[in-house]
Amino acid sequence: MVVSILPLNLANVAVEKSGKVILGPASWTLSSSGCTIVMGPNGAGKTTLLRLMHGLQKPTVGTVTWQTSFKTASDKQSFIFQTPVVMRRSVLENLIFPLRVRGIPKSAAIEEASIWLKAVGLESFEHKPASVLSGGEKQKLAVARALIIKPDVLFLDEPTTNLDGASTQAIENLIQTAISGGTRIVMATHDMGQARRLASEVVFLLRGEIHEFTDGELFFIEPKTPEAKSFLQGDILL
Repeated sequence: MVVSILPLNLANVAVEKSGKVILGPASWTLSSSGCTIVMGPNGAGKTTLLRLMHGLQKPTVGTVTWQTSFKTASDKQSFIFQTPVVMRRSVLENLIFPLRVRGIPKSAAIEEASIWLKAVGLESFEHKPASVLSGGEKQKLAVARALIIKPDVLFLDEPTTNLDGASTQAIENLIQTAISGGTRIVMATHDMGQARRLASEVVFLLRGEIHEFTDGELFFIEPKTPEAKSFLQGDILL
């Protein structure tokens, strides 16, 4: 029987840097299905929250607890950064890397990678250096590399900020397919339209705290707090 790594429980977590609290205190449980969109003004703590949940950032206080061991949880989740990260290898070698480090035989890894290359429209770049790809193509590769392991959870930190409309739509299509396939999505974005299209729930951060947590559709129709309403109107929150 395959056991999900979820739920993930954050209990009174806080992150400090140089003596300043940049996130928390916060308590929240990430459930086992859907797409959580993390929103808030610049400096609200969105990236820190995602890094904390993924394990890239340790809490100064509090606990981050998966249903399974940390090692198992680490093996079954992926993280996509705002600026796509590619290795100085071919596109194919980038894509098979996460499978190979998990002990998948090279032949099987290449077979699976070929499916994903076609899915993201990069089959013609298979043996070319990943460095020659455009920004949108690199992000497609990053998404494919994250999803090829069939993660329980995928964290995305504003993955389409610097992309054109066509690339953004392609990335969103991949995310929608992942959601349909059972991958839990946690994504930070400034794009209101994107948030509306993808969110099943919204976490609204303000000054490092979870200021509001609500159903995705309701957040945009009837936010619970004046601050969230002002944010949706485009006001500057100090």
